[in-house]
Amino acid sequence: QVQFVESGGGLVQPGESLGLSCVVSGTDRVLHVMGWYRQVPGQQRELVAVITPVGTANYGESVKDRFTISRGAADDAVYLQMNRLKPEDTAVYYCYVNTGETRYWGQGTQVTVSS
Repeated sequence: QVQFVESGGGLVQPGESLGLSCVVSGTDRVLHVMGWYRQVPGQQRELVAVITPVGTANYGESVKDRFTISRGAADDAVYLQMNRLKPEDTAVYYCYVNTGETRYWGQGTQVTVSS
């Protein structure tokens, strides 16, 4: 059974930083694409960032110069460092795992950027 532990969401002011973490259990630790998507109510879920098992990252256009994704070397974990946050970054952020056969989603963590 796949389980997610997501943490790091919260309320911050514009221009500040926030770090998200996601630790996954119950999957094989090899050949998993991991990352983050986000969604605002009433809008489509959009790519934030994903990272391959070999460390290749792909970022959404709106965050590529501000966010950095990384993964743990010894565990099934993915992290997202979000810098220079903007109000339009406000969304529910969902941890994502793609094993090549099955896609899994975390429960989501709220990020709110507001002055």
